[in-house]
Amino acid sequence: MPAGATSPTAAPSTSAAPPAPASPHGTPATAPLAGRIRPKTTYQGVATAYKAGVGDGACSYGPSDDMMIAAMNTVDYQTSKACGAHVVVRAANGASVTVRITNECPLPCGAGQLDLSEQAFAELAPLSTGRIAITWSLVSPDTAGAISIRYKNGSSPYWCGIQAIGHRNPLARLEVRTGDGWRQLARTGYNYFLSPDGSGCGGAIRITDIYGERLTIEGIALRPEAVQPTQVQFTPH
Repeated sequence: MPAGATSPTAAPSTSAAPPAPASPHGTPATAPLAGRIRPKTTYQGVATAYKAGVGDGACSYGPSDDMMIAAMNTVDYQTSKACGAHVVVRAANGASVTVRITNECPLPCGAGQLDLSEQAFAELAPLSTGRIAITWSLVSPDTAGAISIRYKNGSSPYWCGIQAIGHRNPLARLEVRTGDGWRQLARTGYNYFLSPDGSGCGGAIRITDIYGERLTIEGIALRPEAVQPTQVQFTPH
């Protein structure tokens, strides 16, 4: 990815995130679970461009037919918490584009910086511009389909990695059901949640978004690398 100058830090939140509404598919938790990237917050930074779609991004989604994507700076990437987030990016000239975060932009990308696909950058300014000042904020699109689940290559009843794909809102946590109840799994920088001893692998999965909505997913077989669709999706905000 091209080098980028350090951009200004995030602007203060304009308002607190609202409580999660009831959903026909999930249960709202008691409080929002947003990390560094919060709803109803405007971030300031710069945008650069890179050739997206060749190989795999840091979020491990694989190449995408949708080129309205971006790489998030390491500070705001926050160990893959930004993966799958949809953000609207606005330039000073009034142009805007909505992108999905699929990659990480390491240093020298600074806090607030987005490395956009060339196709997305071109919606804001000519590619020859190289770098432009932007603001961006989280959005919750109403056009997303159902969420899918994928087990990492090498997963078994003794170790597994689990990934959620296509979630409308950023994920706050992923849990698996064990004989002792729900167990929260640690998230990696490559956007899988790991069960090092295999506990819960192949069983029920529960995911929670940053608004606190929980979705329980049953019937996902332990089939490494298979993208298995569910029938659930988070509520739009």
